[in-house]
Amino acid sequence: MTPAPRPEQARCDLAVVLPLSPALDPARNGGARWPLFHGYRGLAGIALLILAFALTQAHAQTGPGALSIIATIWKWTPLMASGFVLNVVISFLAMAIGTVLGTFLGLAQISQLRPLRAVSWFVTQFFRNAPWLVLLFYAMLLLPFQLQIGGVAIALPDWLKATFGLSLPVMANMSELVRGAIQSIAYGQWESAESLAFTRWQTLRMVILPQCVKRMLPPWMNLYAILVVGTPLCSIVGVNEAMTLTSNALAAEANHALLVPMYLYLLAWFFLYCYPIARWTVALERRFAIKG
Repeated sequence: MTPAPRPEQARCDLAVVLPLSPALDPARNGGARWPLFHGYRGLAGIALLILAFALTQAHAQTGPGALSIIATIWKWTPLMASGFVLNVVISFLAMAIGTVLGTFLGLAQISQLRPLRAVSWFVTQFFRNAPWLVLLFYAMLLLPFQLQIGGVAIALPDWLKATFGLSLPVMANMSELVRGAIQSIAYGQWESAESLAFTRWQTLRMVILPQCVKRMLPPWMNLYAILVVGTPLCSIVGVNEAMTLTSNALAAEANHALLVPMYLYLLAWFFLYCYPIARWTVALERRFAIKG
């Protein structure tokens, strides 16, 4: 009679659970369960999915002639690229103008002069809650077509007026960023600077504002990404940016099968430009997180 195996000799039939691969482990991958869609690797993956969907739609509408759709899109790519560059230029200028004006407007909101605080608060709330498209229309209609400087006429192109129109909501949001960042600084910083006989302007310039930069940088970058996505609104007021040129290309081809692929192609461009900004914003938020 065969003796029963001792507990330490008994065979274990339980499945062995191996650790996850580092590429698939959520704990090592920033909490992402699908690394294809996480980080900069996801940038190419999602863009390829967008383009694949565009080509699938084209193939469903044209059948074996899908390659002609690709060739047509490639033919119009230089024209669309020139329009996209204008979108980027508009976003840069509008962000720069709005940042400068918004910084002064935000400082005015914490001024010791009550009338200045009231006026700056009203301007901030008005432009912050105004529709961007309405501001674009007002900028296009109210700004002159040319300026007379010393007897010389300087033309104001449509894209420049649209840039000023987009800078107004950026200014208002930047004003709130500045005000919120300054008020988030502990009051003891003001008292310490006052004990060193600093003036209010010296305290702001040398103590408060340097600490505000880290707090404002992530939302400032997020505001820029939103501004880039909003630049196609300029097509409605007649600016020849990427959206307008894509519509012109579609009108020239007169092929309804190109509608979805070309707009998805343009969407992929905006995504490829804005997605790294979004990831960088998240990284800066983690790096500059205020530990309480």
